[in-house]
Amino acid sequence: MKKITLFLVFIGMMTLQSCEVTEVYDNTDNGPRTEVYEVTTSFNSNNNYSSLVTFDPPIYSSDSVLVYHLYDVVNGQDVWKLMPQTYYFNDGGELDFNFDYSRFNVKIFLSANFNLNTLESSWTQNQTFRIVIVPASFATTINKNNIDAVLSSLKVDKSEIQKINL
Repeated sequence: MKKITLFLVFIGMMTLQSCEVTEVYDNTDNGPRTEVYEVTTSFNSNNNYSSLVTFDPPIYSSDSVLVYHLYDVVNGQDVWKLMPQTYYFNDGGELDFNFDYSRFNVKIFLSANFNLNTLESSWTQNQTFRIVIVPASFATTINKNNIDAVLSSLKVDKSEIQKINL
């Protein structure tokens, strides 16, 4: 009986010795994805005073999107305003630069309490925007009103901004 037990133990050890464990490492980086786009576009009645920028690949559902409008350049320094942004005119007119976004795109659009066809071209032609994809963990901790503070917090160098012309 001892020999049969010893024989079965020996067979079991030989069987288990042939089992192999393969470890698979996933090198996919699921860390925060930060991207910044600079878009120059024009608005008119043909595009319904809007422009669409597509994200490729789509952003994470937990990410936020910030959009800044290049309002002016003063002494060589860009003046960026966080959108939505309302501009008021002396005649009582109100012009809104606004946006909405999904995981797949961001739509930048103009709206006003007057006919947009009467708007001066300085408000509609060659308008520049910066679109910043902000990981959820950063969205509540940064000063969103200052684009330089946002880029600094996200460790994005201005050379990394992807320029798009629509």
